[in-house]
Amino acid sequence: MVPCPCNYVPRIYTVPVPLPPDQLVALMIAVSFAAGLNVYATVATLGLLSHTRFLDLPPSLHLLSNWGIIAAALILFGISFFVDKIPALDLVWNALHTFIRIPVAAVLAFQATAGLTPAEQLAATLAGGAIAFIAHGGKTAVRAAVTPTPEPFSNIALSLGEDALAIFLTWLSTWRPYIAAAIAFIFILITLILIRFVFRTLRSLRRRRKFATQSQSAIHS
Repeated sequence: MVPCPCNYVPRIYTVPVPLPPDQLVALMIAVSFAAGLNVYATVATLGLLSHTRFLDLPPSLHLLSNWGIIAAALILFGISFFVDKIPALDLVWNALHTFIRIPVAAVLAFQATAGLTPAEQLAATLAGGAIAFIAHGGKTAVRAAVTPTPEPFSNIALSLGEDALAIFLTWLSTWRPYIAAAIAFIFILITLILIRFVFRTLRSLRRRRKFATQSQSAIHS
């Protein structure tokens, strides 16, 4: 007897499917950029998504789903959320995090690509660190240009935007890794342009200040 089609119940799979290598690389591109902006928000988002089974992390990254790691990341994110919005103090905070964001992004990339060949894993690790360095460098350069402004709202708006972008990119990379990677690449290009613009502006200001000092010295002499 053939069962009636009306009694058919579709099977729903609730267990996340591991990402293939190409999608995993795309995910790590987006996650590395997010970590360069806010490493604590990135780690906390990955951990929560993995713990709630929305994301199947590689075995080498299962530690992120531990509640201890998630809680620590959330606490540090809370501290960063306030410190990063205080002018001048945010520059010190970002300078110190040069030694945290970039290494953590490189370690995440290394662990995530443990299933690839050693050469591919090394390339992914270097790329993860480089992408985080660009994001971190762009963030620091823009903050250095904005911090001298007398009003604090620009600093706060930038910090909120960076936090939101880090969380959004991390979340999107678990659903649409290629789109997240494409967005990260766009921001990488924008960041490189901004870094160049900020450094050229600072160099121009330094030259003008030096010229003004020399002119005043010549007049007084």
